[in-house]
Amino acid sequence: LPLSAAANLRPGAEQKVVFITARVHPGETPSSFVCQGIIDFLVSHHPIAKVLRDHLVFKIAPMLNPDGVYLGNYRCSLMGFDLNRHWANPSPWAHPTLHGVKELIIDMYNNPKINLEFYIDIHAHSTMMNGFMYGNIFEDEERFQRQAVFPKLLCQNAEDFSYSSTSFNRDAVKAGTGRRFLGGLLNDTSYCYTLEVSFYSYILGGTAAAVPYTEEAYMKLGRNVARTFLDYYRLNSLVEGPLAPTPKTR
Repeated sequence: LPLSAAANLRPGAEQKVVFITARVHPGETPSSFVCQGIIDFLVSHHPIAKVLRDHLVFKIAPMLNPDGVYLGNYRCSLMGFDLNRHWANPSPWAHPTLHGVKELIIDMYNNPKINLEFYIDIHAHSTMMNGFMYGNIFEDEERFQRQAVFPKLLCQNAEDFSYSSTSFNRDAVKAGTGRRFLGGLLNDTSYCYTLEVSFYSYILGGTAAAVPYTEEAYMKLGRNVARTFLDYYRLNSLVEGPLAPTPKTR
C-alpha cells in the first residue's frame, strides 16, 4: 500500500510482509468478498488501518484464476487445471498467475530486507459452516504452537470464525496447495494458512441457529482478518483516538 510517509516503505527499510491471495478456485465467490473486505479496510482512514500501513506491507493478489472466473468455471482454469495443486512447479505457460506469484514470493524470501511473515490463501467451503483455517504440521512443537496464535486471535475478533473447526494437517492430496508448498519453502518465522469461509452460513457462539452469510458479512470477516494483525503485532497502543467500529463498505 503506497504511503510515502510509512517508515517501512522508505529506501533500505526492513519490511514485514503479509501476502494474501484469493479466488484460485473460480466458483468460490465468497473468497472475493472476504478479500474485498480486507482491501477496503486497509485503504480506509480507520485509525487501525493507518497503524497497519505504517508497520506492515500487504501484498494482495485478489484473483489467482481470472480466466476460470471469466469462463464461469467452478474449480479449474481455462486449461483445465486445478491451480491449487500446482504450486510446487507452476508452468509460466499453463499456470502463469501461480508462476508469477511464486516468483515474487521467492524473490521476497531471498531479500534480506524483507521478512515474509504471513501467507494467507482465501477459499470458500461448500459443506462446513463458519470461517476457519487450515495450517501446517511441524515437527518443532514450539513452531506448531506459534502457528496457532493468529487463528486464536481472529476467533476473538470475528464472531463467525471458529477456532474449533480450524485444523492443522499435512494431507498428501494437499501437497500442491499454496499453504502446504510455501509452508515447506519458507522459514520458521513465516506462517502459511488457508482461510476458508462457508458458502452459506455461520453459527454464533452459544446458539444453535444458523445465520445466513451475506456479502456484507463476508466483507466484515475480511475487515476482522485485517484488524487481527494489530493484536498479533501488539500495535494497539499506537492507535490514535477512540477505536471506532470498522467501516461498512457500502
